Amino acid sequence: MCFEHHRTWIVAQTELLVSGLPAAADLRAPVPSCPGWTLGALLRHIGGGHRWAAEIVRTRATGFLPDDIVRDVAGDDTGPVPAGWLLDGAHELAAALADAGPDESVWTPFNEGGMPFWARRFAHETLMHRADATLAAATPFEVATDVAVDALDEWMELDAHPIHFDLDPAKKAILGPGRTVALFADDLPEEDEVPEEDAVPEGPGTGWFVDLTGDVNTWRRGAGPAAVAVRAPLRELLLLVYRRRTPDGLPVTGDEALLRHWLGHVAFG
Repeated sequence: MCFEHHRTWIVAQTELLVSGLPAAADLRAPVPSCPGWTLGALLRHIGGGHRWAAEIVRTRATGFLPDDIVRDVAGDDTGPVPAGWLLDGAHELAAALADAGPDESVWTPFNEGGMPFWARRFAHETLMHRADATLAAATPFEVATDVAVDALDEWMELDAHPIHFDLDPAKKAILGPGRTVALFADDLPEEDEVPEEDAVPEGPGTGWFVDLTGDVNTWRRGAGPAAVAVRAPLRELLLLVYRRRTPDGLPVTGDEALLRHWLGHVAFG
């Protein structure tokens, strides 16, 4: 996916967010996937995130900018859904990215990726917080295939960054001999024969394979023999790796304890 896709997805996902919330949505409703937050707090976090990232992009920031607008989610939850405010923030970020273009230098948390990092990160930040909002409002969550696949790819890329082990040495607990995880989207087109129900899923474009056997974790598209494998619709895999749902009720083959251990040490978005 390209910079322009990600830039426009920020607005598209925000439009889906506000159109998917009931007109009378209760901003005081708790958000199950964000403990301690109300729906109103979640929406303030989303809109604040767009404005924070827009300031980074607009100023071509060379270092971290204070993110109080993202983290301070306190506010009044007695009014209506702030749809206009949310859309304004999304358009502000998308416009700042368009003005900058993909090649301008800018600070990012991993000191790499530049403007494309911010476009892609906030496309999927908005996507996953849209999922949070649907959980709070008890409304359906649907996602386009290309968006979900790219969101999973981005999650894998970010999670495999070696800097995580410096920031959180406890993450090394996920590494060990024989530790591999295969995620298979059973509703994606396959190039190979469909695996038997009790077989380890394989096939390019149908899954994600995570290798935890080395000094750092690595990943690749496709699958292979793994200590634990999950076969589920793409939407469910997306919610699983972003920890918006548990493995409960999903078809898991192999070492489920390893799957839960791995999920327990990875979290962002």
